[in-house]
Amino acid sequence: MDFGIAGRKAIVCGSSRGLGRGCAEALAAEGCTVVVNGIDPDRLTRTADEIARQTGATMIPVAADVTTPDGRAALMAAMPDPDILVTNAAGPPPGDFRQIDNAALHLGVEMNMATPIALVQAVIDGMIERGWGRIVNITSASVMTSIVGLDLSSGARAGLTAFLGGVARQVAPHGVTINHLLPGMFDTDRQTSLNRTTAEKQGITFDRAVANRVAGIPVGRLADPSEFGAACAFLCSDKAGFITGQSLLMDGGAFASNF
Repeated sequence: MDFGIAGRKAIVCGSSRGLGRGCAEALAAEGCTVVVNGIDPDRLTRTADEIARQTGATMIPVAADVTTPDGRAALMAAMPDPDILVTNAAGPPPGDFRQIDNAALHLGVEMNMATPIALVQAVIDGMIERGWGRIVNITSASVMTSIVGLDLSSGARAGLTAFLGGVARQVAPHGVTINHLLPGMFDTDRQTSLNRTTAEKQGITFDRAVANRVAGIPVGRLADPSEFGAACAFLCSDKAGFITGQSLLMDGGAFASNF
């Protein structure tokens, strides 16, 4: 299927690895020029070079912390008029909600709610003026179903979802869509880190920690970031212009809900 986005310009935050990289790869494969972003310059350069070789797309690496005003400014300087924005930022580490103090609370909201809102504010008027735009926010399955220990991340990302619900309807008449991708357990560095933490706390092996998590996924495996990227590319496509204000849960059926 031709997604109709060849030649479009995309900013993909947090895309030097993991789910963000999966999105960058998929958009590059569709013929987009892609700004890739991360805080490790060496890893970012390797990622940009690898995707460029694989796809032939133009890749623009921007080493910056997207959760800071300077980092966001660097992204916009590299591509002032993106057609596509994929927001993504690391979540707070897992922990007991009793231990979340005011500083940690504000930092979590800054990372997973205020940062993507600021990016949307930076690109939305240009998209409206051009009559076309796609915004996809990488949030979490915990927006729909609670995950113990990720309370701060869940709350901030749920706040983002609610905040942009009305915005999505406001900008829809101008050809701009805003949607959310909610990942469950994907084979990423963050998932590896969570499994290691679980193994240490429970006194079990890493492999057992992974097996325990997989046991709760009906499809019986962790997902590959390329699957996530394919869904992202679809939501960014011309074919998805009638989808907006939606949250697509990608968790292998782990959340047992009929609706």
